[in-house]
Amino acid sequence: MAKATLQVENLKKRYGRKTVVKDISLQMESSQIIGLLGPNGAGKTTMFYMIVGFIKSDGGRILLNGRNVTSLPMYSRSRLGLSYLPQEPSIFRKLTVEDNLKLVMETRNDLTRSEKRENIESLIEEFGLQGVRKQFGYTLSGGERRRTEIARALASNPLFLLLDEPFAGIDPKAVFEIKRLIKTLAERGIGILITDHNVRDTLEITHESLIINEGEVLASGKRSDLLRNEEARRIYFGDDFSREGELT
Repeated sequence: MAKATLQVENLKKRYGRKTVVKDISLQMESSQIIGLLGPNGAGKTTMFYMIVGFIKSDGGRILLNGRNVTSLPMYSRSRLGLSYLPQEPSIFRKLTVEDNLKLVMETRNDLTRSEKRENIESLIEEFGLQGVRKQFGYTLSGGERRRTEIARALASNPLFLLLDEPFAGIDPKAVFEIKRLIKTLAERGIGILITDHNVRDTLEITHESLIINEGEVLASGKRSDLLRNEEARRIYFGDDFSREGELT
């Protein structure tokens, strides 16, 4: 089976006279985990918003499997395989975990009713949600909520999943579990684009990453390349971040 591809070419975004994203490009394919890192205000979330269609770009192209989706609305990109998990809590708080999954699964016109039920059960088991399947969203811990949100994003059967701050607001044990799940998703063939301020844990699971600053690419490459990049260390990692990726 041919690998799915996502290409972002020379994206630009301006707000008034300020250009917040300046000709940023990236390319990824199935099973890759790519990081998009940088200081606050670097343009990371704006990049995510443009890729999924939440806001329009002011230049550049977005290609999904070679198809230009730059002008398509967010729901059309989602149907073609782009799924987005925002930093803010996105589950329906007054629905149960199971009903959150059912809500998305009902949009899958490619599945029979029995297949939808089987997929829901599979997601509940894979994400360790058996014990909370009947709990309402507002009762979940941070880790349980995040697992539910990722499971719900997968219910749409995406080719690529964009994760905005997946480690935010959860404890170290939950971070470890989310990292494991992300790697499992990549092994299943889903491409993952991730941004998070938890640099160590993000670099631990990404195959390659881009560091952006003031809307431009500062450095890109594998973890070892980034940690040796003096400009990236000066502007982003800081002196307390060792070349092995640990705080000293």
